[in-house]
Amino acid sequence: MIIETLIQQLQALRLHGMADSVRQQMETREHAGLRFEERVNLMIQNEIAARANVSLAKRLSWAKLPIPDACIEDIDRHLPREFDPLTLATVCEMGWLKRRLNILITGPTGIGKSYLSSALAHAACRAEYSVRCYRMSKLAEELAKAHALQRRSALLKQLARTEVLVLDDVGVVDFTDRLTRDLLDILDDRYNKRCTIVTSQLKVKDWHATFGNPTLADAICDRIVHNAYKLEPDGDSVRRIIALNGTLPRQKN
Repeated sequence: MIIETLIQQLQALRLHGMADSVRQQMETREHAGLRFEERVNLMIQNEIAARANVSLAKRLSWAKLPIPDACIEDIDRHLPREFDPLTLATVCEMGWLKRRLNILITGPTGIGKSYLSSALAHAACRAEYSVRCYRMSKLAEELAKAHALQRRSALLKQLARTEVLVLDDVGVVDFTDRLTRDLLDILDDRYNKRCTIVTSQLKVKDWHATFGNPTLADAICDRIVHNAYKLEPDGDSVRRIIALNGTLPRQKN
C-alpha cells in the first residue's frame, strides 16, 4: 500500500521515470539485495533517461525529418559507394556541429541525398541540437504565407535560432526575386553561427541560373559553399537499384 502511494505521488510530481523504477525494483528479484543508495541511484538514473527520451521525441517531432527512421548507423546499408567515403566518414563524426559548418549534398535524384540529410539531422537531434527540415517548396510556401500575414520577421527569427536547418531539394522551385532575397537573409543570419544542410539535384555551377540575379546568387553560394563539407555522389538511383534487386548490394570494406 505504501509503495503504491509512493508511485502515485511520484507520478503526480511528474517523476515518471522514478515511479517506473520503483515499480521495477519491487517486481524484479535482482534488485532485492541493493542498498538504499543504490536503489535511489537507479531511480534518479531512470528519471534522467526518461526525460532525455521525452526531450528527444519532442526534438524529432519538431524537426519533421524527410525520412524519420534514417540514422547514420544504417548509412552503409542505404547509400551506394558513390559517396566519397572519407568525406562521408568525416561528416558522420558530427564535428561540424560544434564548428558551425554547413553540409552540401548535390547529385541526381534518388541517390540518397534526403536519406543522408535526415540521418545527419537525426544524429543532431540525439546530440541535443534543435533541428528543422524543409523541402524548399514547403519553405517557399511558408515564406509566402509569412509575407501575406506580415510575419516574415518572426519566421526568419525562428529559423535563425534553429541550430541545424535542413533545406531539401534547393532548385526544384522557381526562385522569384523575393524568394531569392528571403533565402539570402535566412543564410546570412546563420552564417558562422548555425549549421545548414542543403541538398540539391543541381550542381553548384548551375545555381546562378536558378537564382536569376547574379549578385544574389553569388551571395547565396558564398554563405553555403565556402564553409561546407561537400558531397557530390553520382551513379544509379537508389530507388532504381532497390526496384531491380530488392535491396542495395552489400558494400565491401
